[in-house]
Amino acid sequence: MFHHHDLLNDLDKPLPIQDKIISAHRSIQQRFPFISRIAVALYDPETRILKTYLHSSGDCKPLANYQTTLDDAPSLKEILAKGLPRVVNNLVTFEDGKHEHTRRIGRHGYAASYTMPIFHAGEFVGFLFFNSHESNVFAENVLSILDIYGHLIALMVINELTTLRVMGAALKTTSGITHVRDPETGSHLDRMSRYSRLIAEVLAEKYNLDDAYIEHIFMFSPLHDIGKISIPDSILLKPGRLDDQERTIMNTHAQKGRDMIDDIVMNFGFNSIDHINILRNIAEFHHEAVNGSGYPSGKKGQEIPLEARIVAVADVFDALTSQRPYKEAWSNQKAFDMLKQMAGTQLDSDCVNALINNEKAIESIQQQFKENIYG
Repeated sequence: MFHHHDLLNDLDKPLPIQDKIISAHRSIQQRFPFISRIAVALYDPETRILKTYLHSSGDCKPLANYQTTLDDAPSLKEILAKGLPRVVNNLVTFEDGKHEHTRRIGRHGYAASYTMPIFHAGEFVGFLFFNSHESNVFAENVLSILDIYGHLIALMVINELTTLRVMGAALKTTSGITHVRDPETGSHLDRMSRYSRLIAEVLAEKYNLDDAYIEHIFMFSPLHDIGKISIPDSILLKPGRLDDQERTIMNTHAQKGRDMIDDIVMNFGFNSIDHINILRNIAEFHHEAVNGSGYPSGKKGQEIPLEARIVAVADVFDALTSQRPYKEAWSNQKAFDMLKQMAGTQLDSDCVNALINNEKAIESIQQQFKENIYG
């Protein structure tokens, strides 16, 4: 009675979504062994950027840590415009090879592809790719099966992203319920989250960071100071310097942020979220210093999780270059000089260098996410 083996059994297990994609790939290969890669790219509607997110191709990473604007990917833009999947059975003759992603795929020997746009409630989420090292393999009988797998994988990705958004909304709603205001603006969070992503991308090769890790840093970094909702207005909104007692109270926000996240994760059943410890580490340790002088635990150097070291640099840089009631905005160069002074003592040197060596990318983020009169 129980002789049948469910090839998709892993999808019901509490596994990271990366492992589920790999499991789905293995299942597909039972029937179509020529499918050599499944990949997902996510779309950021605010910047119109496509970002690689997940893949099942093991050590073969033709588009690792890659992003491009939708306008620079005209063939993908056409898929979105039509709202239909696209079959390319011979990539050798496809396009003119002038786009970086096309050249990378070609260099790794992929000869055919099937691309499906991912939508959720009418909104474009990203693309799902099936690649093969063999040409002319995507016949109608193959596509009819891949469509089923494709929608299943898309639903897994959407479920993961929706869970993350629900958790973020829960944290932000908690902030609203407590009626505690934070002087940091939405634009600050937009910028620092993208600075965090930029730093992670630059460090990806050295620290062997995959796209999912980088994307979760981007998604979680805006919640770094969630613990500040427990700080009294008299301290949080004080225009001048804090005294020693006030500073001690302010510094409790890191541990309180971690505690708040733990409570919400437990109460809402978010334990299955991929990379949830990235969020915990960002909230708790983004004020640690590499020389051990930070808080709440006095961690040093590599003891501080990388995601916290990344967010610390992004947060400090945007604070320096932003106008506040008690200070004018610094120029990028002045802020770079300060980061260099802090590198190796308060801030991680690799993270500092990753940011300050990419001034054009910084300026692009600042241009797109300017402050306005509404914050």
